[in-house]
Amino acid sequence: MSAPLFHGWKVVAACFVIAAFAWSLGLFGGSVYLQAVTAAHGWAIAEVSSAITLFFLVSASVQRSVGRAIDRFGPRPVLSLGAISMGTGVALIGQVTAPWQLYPCFMLIGFGWSTLSTTGISATVAPWFERHQGRSLTLAIMGASLGAIAGVPLLIWTLARLGLSQGLAVVGGLAVLLLLPLIGGVLRFRRPADIGLARDGEAIGASVSTAQTQVRPAAADGRPRVLLWTAAAGFALGLTVQIGFITHHVAGPLLGTAGAGFLVSATGATALLGRFVLTAIVDKVDVRALAALIMAVQTAALIAIVMMPTAPVLVVASLVYGYGIGHVTTLGPVVVRREFGAEAFGATYGTAATAIQLTSAFGPMLFGILRDAFAGYGPALALAAGFTVAGSTALVAGGRIGRRPPRSHA
Repeated sequence: MSAPLFHGWKVVAACFVIAAFAWSLGLFGGSVYLQAVTAAHGWAIAEVSSAITLFFLVSASVQRSVGRAIDRFGPRPVLSLGAISMGTGVALIGQVTAPWQLYPCFMLIGFGWSTLSTTGISATVAPWFERHQGRSLTLAIMGASLGAIAGVPLLIWTLARLGLSQGLAVVGGLAVLLLLPLIGGVLRFRRPADIGLARDGEAIGASVSTAQTQVRPAAADGRPRVLLWTAAAGFALGLTVQIGFITHHVAGPLLGTAGAGFLVSATGATALLGRFVLTAIVDKVDVRALAALIMAVQTAALIAIVMMPTAPVLVVASLVYGYGIGHVTTLGPVVVRREFGAEAFGATYGTAATAIQLTSAFGPMLFGILRDAFAGYGPALALAAGFTVAGSTALVAGGRIGRRPPRSHA
């Protein structure tokens, strides 16, 4: 008789679904809201982009608190509150009649995003695995790609059929109704010890051989501040570009609204491909070096769009860039988990995530301001390429310096 499925994998599956909703209504949804609201009300792209930036700023400001709360109280109450907040914010966007009213809507979405995206999912999954730490996190966050592949087209289709007001009310309400039972049922346990098991589903007392094969976290013998802050800086710069690029994808003039929407979906598909590849290799490679390599490839894609701004180049470069999204979005928590271990992971990664999101929150606004100032996206993409190179450099240099033992002052 086969052994029952380890509950940790059920947690991963639940987080996959949560990520699909979070990314489709949060990160990827931003590009749809930007286009739909500006089209409906005639407001400036930069004005709406600033409200979307607030969504990321609010999320950034509570990342550490979210990580600490999950460490202390478990994921169920934290993620439940986040689902209610995100669903309410999405529904209210359709009711706005003045630009200032967008700000409280995106504040609610920002709080929901902070609990349902990378920090919340990583802190939920991290206590359940040791040998499969990278694979479990990658599989959980892979739901983000489903959010782009299916979520964005469904969101656009719903708004086209029902209109901005009714469409977003339906989407926000369904998100709450579907997520709350999932969170309440599957995430009722905080760690494997709650069901009498050790990490990876090992019996307590029978995991000695596993422990003997574990690699000592680099932060224990190296320079933890260097490791933490160079990881934060590298992923902050990379994600500033990614968030700005994704938010303005639908607003690009080369393909039209429908074409750009399907390109966002296709970009999500290549991100999913990237995550599938990452699942197979993540526990076997230097994750800092891998992230730096992927950022270098993304830089080439951005430069191609700047140098040859045609529809075919935009499509191909977007798909290449999207492949990197699947890596960069996922590798941040994997780097911190590997270099610092599972203990108090929520608070540790929450600290890095605060810096990452406080920086990356300005991506949509930066792209919007430069687009309005120069009547095109060329200058924004050129600056984005420079940011991505700087992020890649920070990851490589920080890994080399941070793994060196601190100098003795004896």
